[in-house]
Amino acid sequence: MMLLGSIIGGFILDLLIGDPPGWPHPICLIGNLIGWLEKRVRAAAGENPRGLLCGGFLLAAATCLLSFAVPYVILQAAERFHPWLRFVLETIMCYQIFCTRSLRDESMKVYTALEAGDLPLARKMLSWIVGRDTQDLRAEEVIKGAVETVAENTADGILAPMLYMFLGGAPLAFLYKGINTMDSMIGYRDPKYLCIGRVAARLDDVANFVPARVCAFCMLAASFFTGLDVRQAWKTFVRDRYHHLSPNSAQTESVAAGALHLLLGGDHYYFGKLVHKQTIGDDLMAPEARHIRQMNVLMYFTAITGLLVFSLIRALWVFHSASPM
Repeated sequence: MMLLGSIIGGFILDLLIGDPPGWPHPICLIGNLIGWLEKRVRAAAGENPRGLLCGGFLLAAATCLLSFAVPYVILQAAERFHPWLRFVLETIMCYQIFCTRSLRDESMKVYTALEAGDLPLARKMLSWIVGRDTQDLRAEEVIKGAVETVAENTADGILAPMLYMFLGGAPLAFLYKGINTMDSMIGYRDPKYLCIGRVAARLDDVANFVPARVCAFCMLAASFFTGLDVRQAWKTFVRDRYHHLSPNSAQTESVAAGALHLLLGGDHYYFGKLVHKQTIGDDLMAPEARHIRQMNVLMYFTAITGLLVFSLIRALWVFHSASPM
């Protein structure tokens, strides 16, 4: 039950504190590791596609190994010293893995800029949380971009690591974050990253396959709890959940699109290149700044729904394991 306490404690700390600027963060260390390994691979492989592919495999293997091994060794050492020391350290690790508060804060900066009528600032704030080009987006496109990234990251940044925490504690969740960070840094389809990032991108697809779908059902439940249109959310989910280049991203985006009555997805520019994408949802309502706020409410309720469901399953499993046969 101490693991359950660490996860709940970490989740609450994230809601209260978030990610204060200037604080050291292990995900930044993972990102620095990936950046360093990428430079070594490119220096050794040059422009050779096979060399970049093999180097990308070694990069992914090293990142996964270290992302899991470092917190595992730290927690095992703490356990030998005192179980409560492990509890405290694992709670802090879980807090550092969650991004609920920071996701809300960063997306609400877009909302605040739009409400103030400052579209250039809204575009700039959006560019900090999405990969697409934002400098020429209309206000409606900025709103949809914020909604899409919150919907997608509800799975990537909250429910997925939470699920892995319940399965294997903070070390397994850090392994997931290592994979997810690799994908966000090198898992692109453009020529620069196509070979070196291929393994990272495939690993991320596999690691998110189950969590994305679990998150979609939690978001459907949250749509009901928040008074949004759960019928339209279900209809859009069933129809559009694969309308994305990724097999996982549209799982939650389709629920959000239906619940908010928005048309999401479509073509966007990435690094100056137009990328064609299918649309998600129906054009039932014009995008408004308030939809960003509604999406954040939906994100919070989805996270709490997931936490309650996973906690109940974990508690029942512990109780059953402790019961005499």
